Amino acid sequence: MISSRRSVFRPCIDLHNGQVKQIVGGTLSDSSPDALRTNFVAEQSAGQFAELYKLHDLTGGHVIKLGPGNDAAAKEALATWPKGLQIGGGINETNAQEWLDAGASKVIVTSYLFPNGNFSLERLQRLSQSIGKENLVVDVSCRRRGEKWLVAMNKWQDITDMEVCKETLDLLSEYCSEFLIHAADVEGLCQGIDEALVEKLGEWVTIPTTYAGGAKDLNDLDLVNRLSGGKVDLTYGSSLDIFGGKVSFEKLVKKSTGTRA
Repeated sequence: MISSRRSVFRPCIDLHNGQVKQIVGGTLSDSSPDALRTNFVAEQSAGQFAELYKLHDLTGGHVIKLGPGNDAAAKEALATWPKGLQIGGGINETNAQEWLDAGASKVIVTSYLFPNGNFSLERLQRLSQSIGKENLVVDVSCRRRGEKWLVAMNKWQDITDMEVCKETLDLLSEYCSEFLIHAADVEGLCQGIDEALVEKLGEWVTIPTTYAGGAKDLNDLDLVNRLSGGKVDLTYGSSLDIFGGKVSFEKLVKKSTGTRA
């Protein structure tokens, strides 16, 4: 049976040192900060972007804290649109409920699940039980290694022992309600999505899933819809005009929602 669902646009707010930025994902590094490549630094606050997304009723977007110094900006965004945005970056069993109480619709977790780079099912089970499966997004952002995709953590610097595949996603989906998947190798490059990964995700996923990485024009939303059978949504970042790119935010909203932006 062919699904009638269509892929939609999911917005983002990436925070680095307290500012809204668009960064080339593969250049984030604690050990080599000079290697960081930044596409865009916003003059507007995180709250102003949250207000824009709220105005257009764009749900399922994510706020990602890339390192320290971003809590205040993140809380501003969540307060601007309570239950309208997800939050990720440094989420663990200790602080997850705090972020839900601060207004996050869901919390996004990656690195906490991989102590020393090794997946801990026990940590996932405890976190899921603590806050509820319905409030948890597992971020399986990844980097390609040969013909496989391996989950990357710590701002996509460190490769873990987990392969992104049907078996893995089936296991994780028992304890979360959604997946977020950045293709870290193409994140921020605006040179096209990882088509092979999107197609595989369409075959594998059984819960709501958002892909991010490489979207460069309006037609990429149709491409993701076709490749995934409408099962995967798409985040645009650096390519959007609100982040200094060429893709019209207004046109994308209209295309995604089917209504006047």
